[in-house]
Amino acid sequence: MTNAQSVKDILKKFNPLEDKYITREFQAFAVHLSKKLNDERRKSLYMRLSKTIPRPILEEALRYVVDANARNKAALFMWKLKELNAFQKKIKSEKNQIRHSGEGRNPST
Repeated sequence: MTNAQSVKDILKKFNPLEDKYITREFQAFAVHLSKKLNDERRKSLYMRLSKTIPRPILEEALRYVVDANARNKAALFMWKLKELNAFQKKIKSEKNQIRHSGEGRNPST
């Protein structure tokens, strides 16, 4: 059902001259995303997304975009991530970190 790649498959496709900066699996998935979405200029964005957002959510959004015949696949991908609430957990955790970072401090000093 999912197109999860094993490490063995990734290593078979690995070209040390072309992919010399890809050392982790999420980086390989980010490159895969950027190629599927025809948006190789923003590889760093997809690296951040593949590092922070769970893989099943990214794969579901990618399947949606691939099935749709969109002109701007990258924009549709980001819209679908927003629809899947992929960014909600991150926002909540950041708010909790800000709230908890203030605990234990004396506001009068």
